[in-house]
Amino acid sequence: IHRFRVYPLCTLKTIVEFTFSRADCIMMIVVCFSAGFFARAEIRLLSKELRRIAAGDKDIRLLTTIPGVSYYTAVLVKAEVGDIARFRTGDQLCSYAGLVPSTYSNGGVTRHGHITREGSAWLRWAMVEAVHTHLRYDTPVTRAYHRIAERRGRKTAKVAAARMLLLVCRSVWRNRRPYYNPVHGQA
Repeated sequence: IHRFRVYPLCTLKTIVEFTFSRADCIMMIVVCFSAGFFARAEIRLLSKELRRIAAGDKDIRLLTTIPGVSYYTAVLVKAEVGDIARFRTGDQLCSYAGLVPSTYSNGGVTRHGHITREGSAWLRWAMVEAVHTHLRYDTPVTRAYHRIAERRGRKTAKVAAARMLLLVCRSVWRNRRPYYNPVHGQA
């Protein structure tokens, strides 16, 4: 939320297209910009409240130890997943998020296609967005991303890295231990 700008519903172009008096135009501009100002103020208040909630939750604090996972992402993951114990395996969680390949089977031949996109679109989106930041660090997920990107392209590699990052989130959350980077031997 903090990275996105709030744009007013009306723009200068829409105001100019209609014939209004100068005073009407000025009044409309003031209203539009003040609406944007109040929306930004509301977002700031909600962000502070979200940070307060995140600071008091142990699961969210654990998830934020993972590079690329901010408190926004951690709150969204916790809200979408609910109880992590209901997923016995990482594959079940990835399937819930729709980050598993689709499978086509016919006559003994099995072919894997694009991701299923079943399940939580918000969780899938959060993981793909977290990958963008996570790639700045030298981790096993980042190394796997670069290997896959060479063979299959960056888009496919991002989705594969999102799946791996979700598995890392599950491991951290389920084991109740902060993220440990085995590449550097540090958290």
